[in-house]
Amino acid sequence: MKWSKFTLTTTTAAVDLVSSLFDEIGIEGIEIEDHVPLTEAETKGMFIDILPDMGPDDGVAKVSFYLEDLSEIDRIMREIEEGLDELSRFVDVGERTITASETEDKDWINNWKQYFKPFTVDDILIKPTWEEIPEEHKDKLLIQIDPGTAFGTGQHETTQLCIRQLKKYAGGGARILDVGTGSGILGIAALKLGAGNVFGTDLDENAIAAVGENLKANGIRADQFQVVQGNIIEDKAVQDMAGYGCYDVAVANILAPVIILLQKEIPVHLKRGGILITSGIINTKEEDVKKALSANRELEIIETAYQGEWVSVTARRL
Repeated sequence: MKWSKFTLTTTTAAVDLVSSLFDEIGIEGIEIEDHVPLTEAETKGMFIDILPDMGPDDGVAKVSFYLEDLSEIDRIMREIEEGLDELSRFVDVGERTITASETEDKDWINNWKQYFKPFTVDDILIKPTWEEIPEEHKDKLLIQIDPGTAFGTGQHETTQLCIRQLKKYAGGGARILDVGTGSGILGIAALKLGAGNVFGTDLDENAIAAVGENLKANGIRADQFQVVQGNIIEDKAVQDMAGYGCYDVAVANILAPVIILLQKEIPVHLKRGGILITSGIINTKEEDVKKALSANRELEIIETAYQGEWVSVTARRL
């Protein structure tokens, strides 16, 4: 499907007013591009794989909107010009030029790929499927990932924390429960590290396709990694499909509030002595998670690891 994209060049000072103007005109959904750095408060708790470097703030902002139906474009453009005239009485609206171009859905979906480059987690090389293996990393254990629209390139600190814990516990043919599997990167890492098989769950239907494609990219058989869509906390069918008392390791890279709920369910799926690896925990939520895990009589915390502002807490089933 082709869309017409219209981009207004304005100033960062005018962005909020321009956004309100577009909303009043009837434009649904906009895209804002600027070089304003995120504050510590804004980045704290963001669960994002890739945050590109946008360069220094130059005070310029671009506000874009997309239209499939151009039957009202003359009215829209007229009202934008009239609105900008009015706004210019109160704020610097800058260049206020509007450029038009044509785009497709796939451009929006794949735009992030330019920021995903090969990187290492200790002796593991994680690279996008479309990139070549860097010569200096050809001796490393290779994981190839295309997350599609599911979460999980491996670049986020929490994913790396989980991979390091899997290196300790996932070998020897271990059976793995991967809750919130996303792209499947943690389950695939576990299999590459010597796990026997993985059962993954995710709320996002896109995870099913992403895991399938990433298994192929890594030469892993489909029967080694089963993934289902559903909520293991609430859905009895998903709980039954996962099975009980049968996993050596469960890994959950989600968010602290979900882990607090999840810790009530996971022990019944682990073997006695089985390991629960959790991450997705911003440091301000560390004590909340530890309090919940410590209150669970079937779990004991055995390790805490940190990377940046993120925390991984590992527990054992008693």
